[in-house]
Order: sequence, then C-alpha cells, then structure tokens
Amino acid sequence: MPEFANLSNFFTLRDALAAGFLLLSWAVSGYLIEHAPKHRPSMHMLMQSYRLSWMQEMCRRDVRIFDTNILSTLRQGPSFFGSACMIAIGGGLALLGQTDRLVSVAQDLNVEGASLRVVWEAKILLVIVILASAFLKFVWSHRLFGYCAVVMASVPNLDGGGVTEDMNEIARKAGYLNIYAARSFNRGLRAVYFALAGLSWLLGPEALVIATVFTLFTLYRREFNSQSRAVVLARR
Repeated sequence: MPEFANLSNFFTLRDALAAGFLLLSWAVSGYLIEHAPKHRPSMHMLMQSYRLSWMQEMCRRDVRIFDTNILSTLRQGPSFFGSACMIAIGGGLALLGQTDRLVSVAQDLNVEGASLRVVWEAKILLVIVILASAFLKFVWSHRLFGYCAVVMASVPNLDGGGVTEDMNEIARKAGYLNIYAARSFNRGLRAVYFALAGLSWLLGPEALVIATVFTLFTLYRREFNSQSRAVVLARR
C-alpha cells in the first residue's frame, strides 16, 4: 500500500487539470463539430447533404454496383481502425505488466513521479479507455454501414425506370443510416487523436496540455479550415 499512500504526492493539481482538459476538449470538440453553426458548417456537416443526395441518385440507377462498391470501401475504414484499436489496446494491456521498464526509463529521464508504478499504470489506463471508446465507435459504424447496405438493397427497380415516393423514402432512410455510420466513424477517429495526445501524459502534465492543444488545432483545421472543405464549398 505504500505506493497508494504517496500517490497524492505525484498526481498533483496540474495532473488533474491536464487530464480534465484532455477529456473536456474531447467532448467539446466533438459537440462543436457535429453542431457547428449554419454560417460555418464543419466538413462533417457538409458531407451529410452529399450522402443524402447519393442515396437519391442511387434510386435512379438501374445497375447499382457502383453504389455497393462505394459502400464496401466505406466499410473498410471502420474495419481497419477497429482492428488497429484492438491491437493498440492489447499492447497497452501488455505494457501494464511491464511498467518496471517504464519506471527505469523514466528515472533515467528524471520524470516526475517516476518511482511509482501505479502512476504509469493510471496514465496508460487513460489511453486504453479512450481507445476502447474508439473501438466501440468503429464497430458500431461498421454495423450501421451494413444496415445501410440492406436498406439500399430493398430499393426496387421499376420496369421502364422511374422513381416513386416509396423509393425516395427508402433512399432517405438509407441516407440517414449512412450519415449515422459516418458520424460514429468520425467519433472513433477523434478518440484515436485524443488517445495519442494522452500518451504525452507519460512526459508530464505540461506535455499533455501541449499535445491536447495541438490535437484541437489539427481538428479545427481539418473540419473548418482545410483545402478539402474549400473545395466542397466552392461554387462553379
């Protein structure tokens, strides 16, 4: 119990504030990206209308192999990142059993609190928890893309072409399933970003704050100030 008795000497107010800043930034950034103001929509919001338009156009195609190929490609993203998260979580759990090596490295670097194994275990557990959240988001995204595929397959082909109101309604449902799948995928990606930032806590609370700020800047640029966003907004 001596490690836990001295734990408060090493998990300082700075550690608590830095970890809180990371978790708060994760939650707030996700909310702002998904609920951005209409006068400045995020890339995530801009793509929603295109996903709905895609499903409406799908109704007008007699041969829909093109659409199924795109959906299959989209499903590969959650599958890949979900597998990567599982590997990373396994590596983190294995690292929990090798914290003595981390302690020796940290002592060589004169890192604060280097002598306590429980300090390193807590910091690694934070990263594992965030990665676990990302994994669950990727799994759900993969399933939602599957649901979208089933709904797409239920859209009938009419003899002589044409689109009915029922077909448009089914396509609209498929479009929203596609949007929800993409939303879960993006949430998983953001969790991975903040998990990587959480690794910097091993170097101290100051490093964690700097990494979190850098992650926020990266998310802002990609969602609100990227070249790809400018292309989507560009008028002919």
